[in-house]
Amino acid sequence: MTKSSPCVQALYELCKKTFTPSGIPPPSSQAIQKLRSLLDTFGPSDVGLKEDNVEDDRGHGFFGFSQFNRVARWAQPITFVDIYECDSFTMCMFCLPTSSVIPLHDHPGMTVLSKMLYGSMHVKAYDWVEPACIRKFAGSSVRLAKLVVDKVLTAPCDTSALYPKHGGNLHCFTAVSSCAVLDILAPPYLEAAGRKCTYYHDYPYSSIKGNGSINFEGKEEEYAWLKEIDTPEDLYMRPGIYTGPAIQV
Repeated sequence: MTKSSPCVQALYELCKKTFTPSGIPPPSSQAIQKLRSLLDTFGPSDVGLKEDNVEDDRGHGFFGFSQFNRVARWAQPITFVDIYECDSFTMCMFCLPTSSVIPLHDHPGMTVLSKMLYGSMHVKAYDWVEPACIRKFAGSSVRLAKLVVDKVLTAPCDTSALYPKHGGNLHCFTAVSSCAVLDILAPPYLEAAGRKCTYYHDYPYSSIKGNGSINFEGKEEEYAWLKEIDTPEDLYMRPGIYTGPAIQV
């Protein structure tokens, strides 16, 4: 560990002031804006990623793997790096090789801030339609959601935020190029508190017929039916070691 960085230390301290273990009451918009403004200043080096490694398509350069251990790009895992975690929030990074996918999943009762550190990533995100609209489909149920984000983010770009009820609480990431994202999740996933990570498959609205009409806000193409699924078998993720500046707790 190196000497504490003003950026990562300031982020820890601001998160500690902002978030609570229950997430209730939710942080104010002013508090979230302060965090977003701070995250906007972050680059790869602030969390231990070397500038001369960020173009490494295979994603191994900053995790200590030798060139002899490299395998075909399609087999490369997503690397999860835990920076700090407590009852109130998690600070972590996801490093994705080109074309890898973090499937559609939710963040129940959580606020999440995401900062692209390098590379490009396609983000697709939904919010649940309220009140809940549920249909039977293929022996299970599907729930209606509205598409709120469908775009490519390329670093450097503004920090994005999602909230318990809006902002794209259910999202999926696809790496357009080798990329990394710094996430703040508050409060963290905790199944005992009802914050379980659930994965979904999305179906076009028109693919599932149901009884009764639905009043749309916007176009039909902006809506989809989401079906809960098991954790995808092809989600290949490994832990990485945080080598960035130490956080003084």
